[in-house]
Amino acid sequence: MNFSALIPLMVMLVQLWPYSLSMQNHSAQNTDLSFTGVRRVKRGWLWEPLFATEEQISLGPLYIGQLKSDLDKQDGNLEYILTGEGAGSIFVMDEYNGKIYVTQKLDREKKPFYSLKAKAINRSTRLPVEPESEFIIKVRDVNDHEPQFLDGPYVATVPEMSPEGTSVIQVTATDGDDPSYGNSARLLYSLIQGQPYFSVEPKTGVIRMASQMDRETKDQYLVIIQAKDMVGQPGAFSATATVTINLSDVNDNPPKFQQRLYHMSVSEEAPVGTTVGKVFAEDSDIGENAAMNYSIEGDSSHVFDIITNNETQEGIILLKKTVDYESKRRYSIQAKVVNKYIDERFLKEEPFEDKTIIKINVEDADEPPVFTSENYVMEIDEGAVKGSLVGVVTARDPDDDDSPVRYSIVQSMPLKRLFSINEHNGTIITTKPLDREIASWHNITVTATETRNPEKISEANVYVKVLDVNENAPEFPKYYEIFVCENAISGQLIKTVSAVDQDDSAEGHHFSFSLAPEAANNSHFTVKDNQDNTAGIFTSKSGFRRQEQFFFYLPILIQDNGTPRLTSTNTLTVTVCNCDTEVNTFYCRYGAFLYSLGLSTEALVAVLACILILLVFFLAIVTIRQQKKKSPFSEKMEEFRENIVSYDDEGGGEEDTEAFDISALRTRAVMRTHKPRRKVPSEIHSLYRQSLQVGPDSAIFRQFISEKLEEANTDPTVPPYDSLQTYAFEGTGSLAGSLSSLGSNMSDADQSYDYLADWGPHFKQLAGMYTSHRSVGD
Repeated sequence: MNFSALIPLMVMLVQLWPYSLSMQNHSAQNTDLSFTGVRRVKRGWLWEPLFATEEQISLGPLYIGQLKSDLDKQDGNLEYILTGEGAGSIFVMDEYNGKIYVTQKLDREKKPFYSLKAKAINRSTRLPVEPESEFIIKVRDVNDHEPQFLDGPYVATVPEMSPEGTSVIQVTATDGDDPSYGNSARLLYSLIQGQPYFSVEPKTGVIRMASQMDRETKDQYLVIIQAKDMVGQPGAFSATATVTINLSDVNDNPPKFQQRLYHMSVSEEAPVGTTVGKVFAEDSDIGENAAMNYSIEGDSSHVFDIITNNETQEGIILLKKTVDYESKRRYSIQAKVVNKYIDERFLKEEPFEDKTIIKINVEDADEPPVFTSENYVMEIDEGAVKGSLVGVVTARDPDDDDSPVRYSIVQSMPLKRLFSINEHNGTIITTKPLDREIASWHNITVTATETRNPEKISEANVYVKVLDVNENAPEFPKYYEIFVCENAISGQLIKTVSAVDQDDSAEGHHFSFSLAPEAANNSHFTVKDNQDNTAGIFTSKSGFRRQEQFFFYLPILIQDNGTPRLTSTNTLTVTVCNCDTEVNTFYCRYGAFLYSLGLSTEALVAVLACILILLVFFLAIVTIRQQKKKSPFSEKMEEFRENIVSYDDEGGGEEDTEAFDISALRTRAVMRTHKPRRKVPSEIHSLYRQSLQVGPDSAIFRQFISEKLEEANTDPTVPPYDSLQTYAFEGTGSLAGSLSSLGSNMSDADQSYDYLADWGPHFKQLAGMYTSHRSVGD
């Protein structure tokens, strides 16, 4: 090698590292090792590169280069020393000539370079001949790693019928070799499986569509991709990955009816909304691309309708209007189906709709009678006599046999029947006179039944209007209170009255008002007709005196405009009040009340005063009697707050020997033990001392009282206030002696109780008890 030609390059490398050494190693390839040194102008290091194979390394240390000082006379006077990473283990240097050897295999992926230092010293003086210099040994890469697909296996989805060149997915492989040196990490992608439908870009790994594919033909493809390093050269490593490509659906298929002609039938009795039949159109697409809408075309759309079942995508034919076998027996309709969502890219090929013919036959059925009208309106005058004609209803059997019809009225209240119908001809008549003022309209339900098939029934509504006849005279709508002041002047309006009439009038009511003939010469009041169904009551004189006349009765004649005209006489009561111009209604009514009683105001006040005095006297008597009945000990009773409990208990008689056990009163032990509820106040202790002085002078009695008092004080269930406790106690003896036979000197053996058996059945058991007791004693 001509080293002088490399001097410019070596000078450039010194700026990075003082010295550089490069090496390549691979287990199965040739090992490329080289060493580079720098020569100084006057003196410095000399280098020598070398190339060797891996087999040489396996046989022993491999010479990779030499570091040599230009002052070396080759007389062995200089010693070369190597230090740094791997010195002495991986790399060794001949101390006499500066040759460097590698003793182990190197892996660039583990460590790409090594930093070493070299120096030359004089063996005699041990002084450096060359200064210590640092150099780097780079490990050159060889192809020792296979490509890997880290994200595989891959799954991709692409719409069907996508154009050529459409990108499906990109796959990427990695290589552990050095991408900056050589072709070891340069990958090349190829397609092993998937032609002719897909292609792959060699450098990027992007998979593309190679042709248009139909999902309905095949919806999934398995593609195998291979990645090779060394740009696919011989001896390169490779790896494969699988890519599952699914074709998603697009709306590229129109719906198609399964049949060109459908036959269906429907009964003429079928109600509106009845399902007549179903049609179905197939669509090879799936999901929303297969969603469709059905419709009916033609003149029959008003009789039938079609809806879409969104779950089954069926078209359901419904009856939109009832059909009649006698009117029309066959229908022919055309149904159309269209996709809901249309892809405009495929419209140019064919329309996305289909049509079919549906023939529907109407089946004959025994139908109920049909009325000429669903609702009838009839009129009749009120008061018409029984049997008067109201109207006629008509129904017929629509079937071909034309069965006779029988009519009847549905009566909700049989006892109040107002109408009847002729069951043969449908004539409706009244059964009693009708009163419009009670009911102006009557609703009747009429049924028509086939005589040959009583189950076939139909109904119709009949509305009967009762026409008004002028039979009610007009009258006042309410009771009028009329007052007039004593100082009223002539011609003064004191009241305006009106009238009502229960009858109806086609032209409207019009009433006329006047004084009754018997009051035509009345000199006190006059009546003026206002011609608007009202009239004014006026005074015809000035001044009125209550002392002379308190009330005036004014008969008014009211006439209507009906046919015939009816009149009525209504009397107004006019009360004279003690006033000037304005009437005080309360005092006027009060005066009228006194006048009707025949009393003056002074007399009424006197009567009320007497009643009040009697009431006060009565209350005083009641209060005194209640004070006398009150107990003189009430205050003491409230102070002691004694609790009195009454028992209405009747014993069992002479035969009841277990009604009461007196031994409970004789016990001196306190049966219950309670924690102290509170301290006994001093007042209780004083009462306790007094109670000890009342009873007999007995220690047993004193102990009994003490125990009962302590029991009462410690009992938490007693009321929270002092109470008087009463105890039954039988002591050991009494000064008066005992009436019991237990202390008698006579024994039971000296007495005979046989006479008890003669007293009756109630004393037999008592006699038996004494007799048995005597026998046991003996």
